Amino acid sequence: MLNIATGTSSSVASILHLGNVAFTKGKEVDSSAPKDDQAKFHLQTTAELLMCDVQALEDALCKRVMIKPEEVIKRSLDPRSATFSRDGLAKTIYSRLFDWLVDKINKSIGQDTNSKSLIGVLDIYGFESFKANSFEQFCINFTNEKLQQHFNQHVFKMEQEEYTKEEIDWSYIEFVDNQDVLDLIEKKPGGIIALLDEACMFPKSTHETFANKLYQTFKVHKRFIKPKLSRTDFTIAHYTGEVLYQSEQFLDKNKDYVVPEHQDLLSASKCPFVAGLFPPLPEETSKSSKFSSIGSRFKLQLQQLMDTLNSTEPHYIRCVKPNNLLKPAIFENVNIMQQLRCGGVLEAIRISMAGYPTRKPFFEFTNRFGLLNPEALEGNYDERTACKKILEKAGLQGFQIGKTKIFLRAGQMAELDARRTGVLSNAAKTIQRRIRTHISRRRFLALRQAAVDLQSICRGRLACKLYDNMRRQAAALKIQKHTRRYQSREAYKKLHIYALVLQTGLREMAACKEFRFRKLNKAATMVQARWRCRRAATYYRKLQRGCLETQTRWRGRVARRELRKLKMAARETGALKEAKDKLEKSVEDLTWLLQLEKRLRTDLEEAKAQEVPKLQNTVQEMQKTIDETNALLVKERENAKKAIEEAPPVIQEKEVLVEDTAKVESLTAEVDSLKASLDSEKERAGDVEGKCKELLESSEGKTKKLDETEKKVQQLQETLRGLEEKLANIESENKVLRQQAVSVSMAPNKFLSARSRSTLQRGSESGHLEVRANLENQELLIRCIAQHLGFAGNRPIAACIIYKCLLHWRSFEVERTSIFDRIIQTIGHAIETQDNNDVLAYWLSNASTLLLLLQRTLKASGAAGMTPQRRRSSSATLFGRMTQSFRGAPQGVNLSLINGGINSGVESLRQVEAKYPALLFKQQLTAYVEKIYGMIRDNLKKEISPLLGLCIQAPRTSRASLVKGASRSVANSAGQQALIAHWQGIVKSLGKFLNTLRENYVPPFLVRKVFTQIFSFINVQLFNSLLLRRECCSFSNGEYVKAGLAELEHWCYKATDEYAGSAWDELKHIRQAIGFLVIHQNPKKTLDEISHDLCPVLSIQQLYRISTMYWDDKYGTHSVSPDVIANMRVLTTEDSNNAVSNSFLLDDDSSIPFSVDDISKSMEQIDIADIEPPPLIRENSGFSFLLPRSD
Repeated sequence: MLNIATGTSSSVASILHLGNVAFTKGKEVDSSAPKDDQAKFHLQTTAELLMCDVQALEDALCKRVMIKPEEVIKRSLDPRSATFSRDGLAKTIYSRLFDWLVDKINKSIGQDTNSKSLIGVLDIYGFESFKANSFEQFCINFTNEKLQQHFNQHVFKMEQEEYTKEEIDWSYIEFVDNQDVLDLIEKKPGGIIALLDEACMFPKSTHETFANKLYQTFKVHKRFIKPKLSRTDFTIAHYTGEVLYQSEQFLDKNKDYVVPEHQDLLSASKCPFVAGLFPPLPEETSKSSKFSSIGSRFKLQLQQLMDTLNSTEPHYIRCVKPNNLLKPAIFENVNIMQQLRCGGVLEAIRISMAGYPTRKPFFEFTNRFGLLNPEALEGNYDERTACKKILEKAGLQGFQIGKTKIFLRAGQMAELDARRTGVLSNAAKTIQRRIRTHISRRRFLALRQAAVDLQSICRGRLACKLYDNMRRQAAALKIQKHTRRYQSREAYKKLHIYALVLQTGLREMAACKEFRFRKLNKAATMVQARWRCRRAATYYRKLQRGCLETQTRWRGRVARRELRKLKMAARETGALKEAKDKLEKSVEDLTWLLQLEKRLRTDLEEAKAQEVPKLQNTVQEMQKTIDETNALLVKERENAKKAIEEAPPVIQEKEVLVEDTAKVESLTAEVDSLKASLDSEKERAGDVEGKCKELLESSEGKTKKLDETEKKVQQLQETLRGLEEKLANIESENKVLRQQAVSVSMAPNKFLSARSRSTLQRGSESGHLEVRANLENQELLIRCIAQHLGFAGNRPIAACIIYKCLLHWRSFEVERTSIFDRIIQTIGHAIETQDNNDVLAYWLSNASTLLLLLQRTLKASGAAGMTPQRRRSSSATLFGRMTQSFRGAPQGVNLSLINGGINSGVESLRQVEAKYPALLFKQQLTAYVEKIYGMIRDNLKKEISPLLGLCIQAPRTSRASLVKGASRSVANSAGQQALIAHWQGIVKSLGKFLNTLRENYVPPFLVRKVFTQIFSFINVQLFNSLLLRRECCSFSNGEYVKAGLAELEHWCYKATDEYAGSAWDELKHIRQAIGFLVIHQNPKKTLDEISHDLCPVLSIQQLYRISTMYWDDKYGTHSVSPDVIANMRVLTTEDSNNAVSNSFLLDDDSSIPFSVDDISKSMEQIDIADIEPPPLIRENSGFSFLLPRSD
C-alpha cells in the first residue's frame, strides 16, 4: 500500500515537473535541447521520480525513431515538436494514472461481474451553451442528443406501440425526432466526428481547413449553420436550440498519439508502479505510432452506454433550476418553461393528455372496482364484459378497452377511486353502528351490576362507621373530663408561681431603679462640675484671644484695605471653623454618652455573671443534701429489715416497729424540710432568672439606644468630614495668601513697604504660572490618552502613562484636583459605543491595569481613613457604589516596580498616603472595570443567542440522515459539516472574541470569568429549551447536540486553561441531560443509577421531565422503566409540597463574579520602567520624567 501511494505521488509530481521543461534550438539543424539549467533540473527531477535514465528521457522527448526494412533512422525534433512530445508524454502518464485509479475504485466497490441484473444511476449535465464553446461542449451536447433520442423512443414511441398492440381506437400523435442531428454528428463517413478524425491524420491540417471542410460538406444541411462574421466557427441546431462552436482547439483536443519511445521508456522504469501503468504492447503495435482519436473513443463509449440503457428499464428524473441567481424563494417562469420544453417534459405531458395515461389489466380492475357493480361479478360474464358493465354503471365516457387492459382518460381513475371510497365508507359505518350497540349494552349491564354491589358495600360500611363514631364519642367525653380537670389544676399552680415571681421582680426593679438614680445623680454632678470648669477655661481663652486679635487688627489697620478679599475668605473660613467646633463638641458629648452606656452595660453583665454562678452553687449543694438524705433513708430501711429478720417473731416485732416508725417520721420530716428549702431555693432561682430577664431587656433597650447613638455619631462624623474637606480645599487654595496676611499682621509698621509688596506680587505670579503649567500638562495628557496608544509588550501604555503622571504630580496626596474626573470622563466617552468589542477590550485592559497599580500603591489617610467600612452594595445600578463611603484603606502591598523615570529617585516605589479624591477615583475606576466587563459579556451573549435557538434542535434533513445512519466517506463528512454549522458559528464567535481579548492583553483572570459566565449562559439556555420542547428530547437530537458540545469541548482544549479555565464544567446540566438521551438500554437503568451515576447534578423533577418527554426516533426503544417513572413521580410530588420552589428550570447569573482583591491577587507585577511615552508628549519638557533613565 505504501508503494502504491509513493508511486501515485511520484507520478503526479513528475507531470508537474515535466511541464516546467522548456526547449530551445540545438547545435544541429532542426534539433532541440533543454533551454537552460532550470529546465535540466526539472528534467533530472522527472527522471528521478519516474526512476528512468535521464538521457533516455531526453532522447524520448527530442528525438524520433523511424524503423525501415533496411535500417533504423533517428530523427531530431525541433523545439516546437519537442514541446508537443513533452505535452503528449504528460497527457499519456496522466491518462494511464486516471484509468488505473478508476479501475481501482471500481474493484474496491465490489461489483459482482457475474451478476445478471443491473441497477445504475446516470447523472449528466444538461445542454451547454456558453460564450465560447469548444470540443468539450460539443461532446456533452452530443451525449445529451443521444439521451434525448432514447427518452423520445421510450416515452413517445413505446406509448404508441402499446396502443397499437392493444388494438384500441387512437389517432397517431406527432413528436419531434432528433435523428438528423445525430446523423450530422456521428454518421460515417460524412459526420463531423469523421471529418475531425480525417483532419487530425494530416500533419498540415489546421482548424481553418477543418472549418472549410465542414462548410463545404454541410452547406445544405438544415441543422448546420455557417456564421456570417466568422470563418472558423459553426453553429448546430440542437434539440434545445442553436449552439455556436469555436473550432480553434478541436484538432489539438481530438489528437491522442501513442509514441513508442514513451512506451518503451516508461515500461523500462525501475518503479514497479510506473512500469505497471505501461505494460509492453504487442509487436505489431510497437513498430509504429498509431493514431487514436478522442472523439472516436468518446463515440464508442457513448454507444456502449446506450446499449446498456437499451437493455434496462429506464426511469427518468428531470431536475429544474428555479433561477439563475442560485437564491431561494425566486421562481423564474420563462426560464423554467424553457427547461421543461428543452427536456421534452411538455411534449410528454401533451402526449399523455392526448392519449390514455391510466391503464389497468382486467383482473386488477375488477378486483379493485368490482364492488361498484356487484351484479357484474355475480353473473357469468368474462372479465372484459364485467369491466365494461362497471364502467357503464359509473357513467364514464371516452375510455377504451383493449385486449388485456382498460385504458382510461385523465381524471377517470380518481373518480372511480372516490366512488369506491364512498361505498367502503358506508359499509364501515354500518358495521361500526352494530358493534357500538353491542358494546354499549354489555357495558350498561356490567355498570348496573357494579352499582348494586357498590351500594350494598357502602351501606354496610356506613353502619360500621356510625357504630365506631358512637364509641369514640363516649370515650372522648371521658377523656375531655379528666383533661380539663388536670389543665385547671396545672393553670392554678402556674398562676400562683407567676404571682410570687412578679412580686419579687417588681421589688427588685424598684431597688435597681433607686440605685441607678443615685448613681446617675452622682455622675451628673461630676459632669456638671467638669463642664463648668471647661466653660470657664474656654471663656478665658476666648477673652485672651480677643484681646490679641484686637491688638493685631489695630496694628494692621492700614493693611486691611489691600487684604479685603482675603478677609472675606478668612470670615468664611472662620464660620466653617465655628461650625466645625460645634460639631466636634456635639460629637464629644455623644461619644461620652456612648462610653457611659457601654460602661453601664458592662456593669450589668458583670453583675449577672457573678449572680448566676452563686445560684448554681446553691442548687448543687441542695441536690447533694437531698442525695445524702435519700442514701441515709435507704440504709435505715435495710437495717430495719435485717433487725426484723433477726428478732424473735412476737416480742421484738413491736419494738422494731416503734423504732422504725420514729425513724421514718424523723426522716420524713427532714425530707419535708429539705423539700421546702429546695422549693424556696427554686423560687429564689426563679426570682433571679426574672431579674436576669429584666436586666437583659433593659440591656437590649440600652443596646438599641446605643446603636442609634452610634448611627447619629456616624452621621455627624460624615458631616464633619465633609466640612473638613471643604475647609481643607479653601485652605489649600489660599495658602500663600494666608501666609502673606500673617506676615503683614505681625509687621511693626502701619504701612507695607515696597519690598514686601513686590514679594507678594512675585509670589502670586509664580503661583499662577505653576497652576497654568499644571493645567496645560493635564490637558495634554487627556488628549494623549484619548487616542489608541497600543501596548508595550503585554503592558497597556495608557495605564502606565496615567499612573506615572499622577504619581509624579502627587495627585494622590492633594485634597482637591480635577484630573481624576477628566480621566473618568475620557474613559466614559470612549466606551459609549457599546457594540465595538475592540474598544471595550482596550479600555478593560487599561482600566484593570491602572486599578491594579492603584490597589498596590494607595493607602488611606486623614478623613478618608476614618470612613467606616461598608460592604459592597448589590444595587441594580452600576454607579450606586460611587455615592457610598469607601471600603476602608486597601491592604498595602510593597510594590517593587523598577521605575527609573520618576523624579523621586527611589528604586522601589513606596506606598502613598491617599486623600479623598484619590480614593474616590479608585472607586470610580472599579465601577468602570465592572461596567466594561458587563458590556463585553452582554455583547457576546447577544451575538450567540440567535444561534443557541438553532442549536438545540437538529434540522429535519439532519434528523433524517441521523435516523437512516448513512455512512459514506465524502458525503458523510460534508453532511456533518452542514449539521454543526450553527455550532461552528458559536465556536467562531468565541474564537473571534478570544482573539480580540488576547490582542488587547486583557488579564487572563477576567477572560476566564467572561467565558465561565458565557458557558453558564449556554448551559441555561440549552437546558431550559430542552425541558420546554418535547421535540428536542429525542435520540437523534441528543446526538446532534452532543456533536455540538464536542465542538465546544475542542474549542476549550485549544483555548487552554489559561483563558478557558473551568468554562467546560459550566455545561454540566446539558451534558448530563444529553448523555441521558443518547445512552442505550435506558429501561434497564434503576433510579439510583440514573440519579447518582449518570446524572448526579440533575434534580428528580428535571429527570422526570426528561424521562416523560423522551422518544427514540432512531431505534424505537422506550424510555426508562414504568417503575422508575412511578418512583420519580412520587418523589416529585413530595418535593413539590416543600416550601422550596419546585421549578425545574435554571436561572442565568448576570452578577459581577470578582472583586478588586481578586484582580490584584491574580495579576502579576508590572514593570513600567521602560515604557516609552507617546510622540504627542515625548518632546514636551513637562513630561521629561516619563523618559526611561539610561543606566
